[in-house]
Amino acid sequence: MKMRERPSQQQILQSLSVMREFDAEAELERRVDFLAQYLARSGRRSYVLGISGGVDSLVAGCLAQRAVARRRASGDNARFIAMRLPYGQQRDEAEAARCLEFIGPDEVRTIDIRPSVDAMQQALLAAGVDLGDAKAEDFLVGNIKARARMVAQYAVAGATAGLVVGTDHAAEALMGFFTKHGDGAADVLPLAGLNKRRVRAVGFAMGAPRDLVMKVPTADLETLTPQKPDEDAFGVSYDTIDDFLEGLPIDREAERVIANTYLASAHKRDPAVAPQAAQPGL
Repeated sequence: MKMRERPSQQQILQSLSVMREFDAEAELERRVDFLAQYLARSGRRSYVLGISGGVDSLVAGCLAQRAVARRRASGDNARFIAMRLPYGQQRDEAEAARCLEFIGPDEVRTIDIRPSVDAMQQALLAAGVDLGDAKAEDFLVGNIKARARMVAQYAVAGATAGLVVGTDHAAEALMGFFTKHGDGAADVLPLAGLNKRRVRAVGFAMGAPRDLVMKVPTADLETLTPQKPDEDAFGVSYDTIDDFLEGLPIDREAERVIANTYLASAHKRDPAVAPQAAQPGL
């Protein structure tokens, strides 16, 4: 199989549906309308989203809450269910609580994923699976955490005739910074095509508190390095990533890192692959 060639900046922007022009107020309205109309077309009755305390889930949660309010104004029985999914005690619990206060969800469900994650880790070890050294094992368990959170969200969505909202946006998609079938799994992606700078701009347009909008982004999946900033994993800053996504010139080495990371993480963005029919057209 032929290896993929490293794509150009323009090819990447097109693949991630990044817009050249951006207006925060217009995008706020467009994305609320998208969520409201999609819920109506789907025949479902709720949106479900895990609220972490970061700006991505804050903005996506606000969009979902406004969308279901719009559906209720049209006579539908729609609701937004926010979920808190801590692994034991979350270090930034106070910020997550403030996000929930600002969003004002119709319902909040809290599920501690620690018992299920720890049980899976122990089951793997008992089965003789080599999870590597402490750092490698911590990374793998971090992915289990992300997938456990999505299991819980889909269970609640299934119980409430709902759809799961994802927080993936262009900056994370570009860097493959999501767990496959974890936070990368969802039914709707209202932040798609936005870089981090623009997600924050939508947050400000909503009137969200500045400290929550500008909070240092962290996936917070690894126990050995709690609250590790995303940028430490990237090797480049969000500002540089955002400049790249806006078609602005960046340092050549940073551009190489971004393009290579995008290429290496292609399998995370691609749908599941299958062999082509031996005799197509039957």
